[in-house]
Parts: sequence; structure tokens; C-alpha cells
Amino acid sequence: MIEFDNLYVGGRWVSPAGDEVLEVRSPHDGSLVGTAPHAAPADVDAAVAAARCAFDDGPWPRFSPQERLAVVERFDKLYAARADEFAALITAENGSPLWFTRWLCRTGVPEQTAGYLRAAASLDWDERVGATDKSRTVVRRAPVGVVAAVIPWNAPHQSALTKLVPALLVGCTVVLKASPETALDALALAEVFDAAGFPEGVVSIVPAGRETSEYLVAHPGVDKIAFTGSTAAGRRIASLAGEQLKRVSLELGGKSASIILEDADLAVVVDGLRTLSLGNNAESCVAHTRILAPRARYEEVVGALKSMMDGLRVGDPADPETFIGPMVRADQQERVRSYIELGIAEGARLVTGGLERPAGLDDGYYVRPTLFADVDNTMRIAREEIFGPVLVVIPFDDEDDAVRIANDSEYGLGGGVWCADQEHGMALARRIRTGTVSVNGAPPTFDGTFGGFKNSGIGRELGATGLAQYVEYQTISA
Repeated sequence: MIEFDNLYVGGRWVSPAGDEVLEVRSPHDGSLVGTAPHAAPADVDAAVAAARCAFDDGPWPRFSPQERLAVVERFDKLYAARADEFAALITAENGSPLWFTRWLCRTGVPEQTAGYLRAAASLDWDERVGATDKSRTVVRRAPVGVVAAVIPWNAPHQSALTKLVPALLVGCTVVLKASPETALDALALAEVFDAAGFPEGVVSIVPAGRETSEYLVAHPGVDKIAFTGSTAAGRRIASLAGEQLKRVSLELGGKSASIILEDADLAVVVDGLRTLSLGNNAESCVAHTRILAPRARYEEVVGALKSMMDGLRVGDPADPETFIGPMVRADQQERVRSYIELGIAEGARLVTGGLERPAGLDDGYYVRPTLFADVDNTMRIAREEIFGPVLVVIPFDDEDDAVRIANDSEYGLGGGVWCADQEHGMALARRIRTGTVSVNGAPPTFDGTFGGFKNSGIGRELGATGLAQYVEYQTISA
């Protein structure tokens, strides 16, 4: 069992203001994974004060970009040395399968950080524009200030570092509010920041619940809010930011559609959707959970998806052979089950899965991977984010119909196109109103951007665009 007695506030390990303790229990069997302090408003006050002082008077914003880059590179190397340890801890906390957390900690997070480092190394921090004989003008990229970063539990280190790394490279100071479900890995991450040698006050990491999140984002000492989570929570944060005219970036929910054209190689499609739709227990905002199939191949697609889903190993997430683990909490398990009940009530055809627990799993927050066919895009199971292993297959008549259905959603985060002709797939992808689209399952580069249209968010993460979320532009003429 892991025990943390202190919080990481302003670059130092300090006793918490209160005595409330977070117990992190395994969603697989309920065993106690560890304990950590629950940050109180007084802890947030201390963290913001330290960040404010470090930004206003400390060295970090005044370091050269190269000096900041060197410290972040040192952090990155220290993180890599503990990647497997972090993967196992996150799996124990939130039930993400070990194959996923290992990939994320060994490969995904380092590549994400590398993309930010490349962008920072090539950025023109003081750009000369419109020079004349009489004057010169410089557009300066200045750090926005104190950043409040609020992250979810489903991919905690990836979510944290896609905010912390760009903010720090630009010269901001950061207070990270982690979810109570993943409090332990958050404080373990603080150990790496501590070892990397950031100046005092630059980084604080405090795990706490929703009330503390709201206290942090509304804090008058915060200049910018970076949030990943539900659309409902994003609306609340946006309203708080609007009242104070704070800068805000929001990475929110999704209901991504994958369009399968008639000429697609179905074996490639199903193999790709295995991860794109059901990776990380489908507790992923970008999961492809609406599968759009042509009527001419509809039953073929349904059958292939059924075979794939029936073959997935569900069980202990710490077993490397397990593909799908438990939902993170009992209420999340019940939420997913309620959508399965709703799908049946709405008249969709239950192809596989359902309300019975997976065989041999009497404990834990498990849900059977569930597939619905004969789904209309007006059904709630086709419109609302379920955040669990439930897929719906929607028929379409032609490509125009497929695009109409894909775009008929309040969300616009991700999506896919599957076809024989890659150029045709690219052309079709341009018609889909989402932040990311993959053609035949091609993985995105971390030098690109990630974020959503419509109710899937505001702003973008990754690469040079991600750095820009933490910048204020200042024009100086002389």
C-alpha cells in the first residue's frame, strides 16, 4: 500500500491544512491501493500564493526559453525511468488495463512531451514584423501567468502533462488539481517534478474533489484555466472564467463517429476499432462509439464487430492479457448499465453484451462489452456520451447521409473514415466537423493538435498550437 502524508505545494512537501484523507481503492476488487491527503481550500490558497510569487518575482518566467527547455528535458528523462511503475499504479487506481497504461507511460506521454519540446525549441519568441526605416515592431510571446490545471482520472499523467509541459515551457507557473480517484499517481508525479529541480513555487500538485476544483478555478490569483473533463463541468468552468475574464481552454466530451465505406477492408476496420472504440475500457472522450455502416454491408459489419467484442478478454486490469478492465467507480458502472437498459427500451437490437456481469467476475465494477444494432441517430444511446464499452451501429444510405449523421451531434472531438482509397478518405474527412479524424486508423502525430468543435471544447493541445494556449501576445514598437 502507498501512503502519502504531505501535499506538493510550491515545490515543497508540506503538511495539509486539514485532516481529511483520500482512500484510493481498486475498482477490480475493492482493496486499498493507498491513501493521500485531501487538499482543502487553504491548501489551494497556499499553492496559488506560491505560484503567484514565483511568477511575479521568481526566476522561472525570466529564464531563457533554452533554460526552461533544459529543465523540462531533465524531468522527461526522470519520468521515463519510472514509466512502468507509474503504469502499474494508474492501473491499480482506476482500472485502466495494463497494456494501455504501459503504452501511455512508455510511449504516449514521452512522445507528447517531445512534440512540445520540438515546438518550444523552434518557436520565435520575439518575432519582428512590419519593419520600416523609421521603426521596428516586435510581437512578443509572453507567459499568461498562473495556470490552474484540472484533470480527470481516466488518463491522469497524459492529461496532466499535456497542460503542465507547455505551460512550463512558456514560463508559466502551475497548480495542478488531480482527481481523488488517481491521487496517488498525481503525488508520485510530483516526486519527479521535485527531482527535476524546478524553482520554488513553480509547480504545485494537490488531489481533491469537485468543490476544491471550483475553488481553484475561481481563485483571484489564477490567470488561466486548463481543464479536461465532462462537457457539463466544462460549462460551469467556462461560466466562472467568463465572470472574471480569465483565459480558458477546455477539452471536453465526445461521441465520435467512424464511417465505414462499402469498399473498406472489414478486417482492418475491426482491428482498428478494437482500440479506437474500446481502448482504456472506452472510458475515453475520443472513443469511436458511433459506428456508421453502409446498408449494403450492414449485417456484415455488425457480425464482425460482434465477433471482435466477444473475443475481448475482460478481467483483472493488472493482467497484461486483459483488454478491458473494470469501470472506475460503482456509480460509473451503474451509469453504463443504465444506458444499456435505455438502449433496450429505445428499441435497439442487443447484439452482444448486456446487463449480466462478465463470467467469473463477481466482484469489481465490470460491464460486459455491449453492441447495439438497428440504432437511429436520434436515440439517446447514439447522442449521449456513455463513457464505457457500449457501441452502436447506425446504417447510412450514401456518403452524404453518412456525413450528415456524423455531424448531427452536439459533440465534435474525434472520428474516423474507413475506405480503400486514402485520398478519397481524406476528402471525406474534411467534411466531418470534429477536431481529429483518422483515415483507416492512422495514428495522429503529437506535433499536430488535439481538441474539439462544438460542445467538445475550446482551444487545442499538443505541439506549437498547444504552447500558444499559455501565451499572451505583446506588441512592442520602437
